[in-house]
Amino acid sequence: MIDVLKELCLLNGISGREDAVREYIISKIKSFDDCKYYVDNLGNLIVEKKGKKRAKNKVMLDAHMDEVGFMITDIDPDGFLKFSCVGGIDPSVLPAQRVNVNGKVGAIGVKPVHLLEKSEKNKYDEIEKMYIDIGASSKEEAAKYVSPGDGCFFESDFVEFGDALVKSKALDDRLGCAILLDLLGTESEYDFVCTFSVQEEVGARGASVLCAQVEPDYAIVVETTTACDIDGVSHDKQVCRLSDGPVVSFMDRGAIYDREIYKTAFSIAKENGIPVQTKTLVAGGNNSSSILTSHKGVRTCAVSVPCRYLHSPACVINKNDIKPTVELIKLLVKKLCDD
Repeated sequence: MIDVLKELCLLNGISGREDAVREYIISKIKSFDDCKYYVDNLGNLIVEKKGKKRAKNKVMLDAHMDEVGFMITDIDPDGFLKFSCVGGIDPSVLPAQRVNVNGKVGAIGVKPVHLLEKSEKNKYDEIEKMYIDIGASSKEEAAKYVSPGDGCFFESDFVEFGDALVKSKALDDRLGCAILLDLLGTESEYDFVCTFSVQEEVGARGASVLCAQVEPDYAIVVETTTACDIDGVSHDKQVCRLSDGPVVSFMDRGAIYDREIYKTAFSIAKENGIPVQTKTLVAGGNNSSSILTSHKGVRTCAVSVPCRYLHSPACVINKNDIKPTVELIKLLVKKLCDD
């Protein structure tokens, strides 16, 4: 799965510009004889998986294809690009970052520190004062390569390091996409549906139209979630930890999850010796916020892989968390299909 994950992460696809990611996933699905797919008007990819048996309940698994990034808004007279963030990005991580727009590598710049007024020092929270330098000397030169509305992406390598760690951009949620591809490529006891959704990072918009098409009874949102197991963070604020297994949430800022599915996930994990943890801080959100209130209401849970430094060019996961996450989801799907 790591090779597929690498290929997915190195693709560029901010919200509303997920085409390359979707085409890659389709290229993989075409080799699965027991799957059929279609793309809706918004760009969501819906895949129906044929199992050995017909399920009593329709189960939908969702992972979003989009990543955080930027959109070009203007070009100034000197050829510098102005931009807006697409998705939630901490502005403090942006100065000096490498980015890619239409194949042109650039750098995010800010006013040099020695020119800052006292009131400006140690403040990097104003996106409108930043710019992207692609090496153009004028607006006319920059306009040969870039136009307002073009997507812009973090330029970040996929690196394996330390004890089973991986660093990359877009692990949120290309890891979820890789897990769904793994499940689709494996023989299944029951039919189920996988959705690869668009525009999660800007308000779970793609997911808001999925359930009217799929009409699921249950949904499992497969995600990454913030791990703060780092220096200087007290244990009660760490949310979850790398290498402690999949994270099953009871609540976040967008959803209160189905209590029975939550307990079932922990019961399955205990019975099968799968490490599992809960998200200990009510924060963040994902497509569950749209899914659980869609159609006639959908009983929903989220199963996530812990990830440090989310929404940055250097997201970090532990490879050892992937296998137990896949195992837990497989068993949970089987249980919900036949419940």
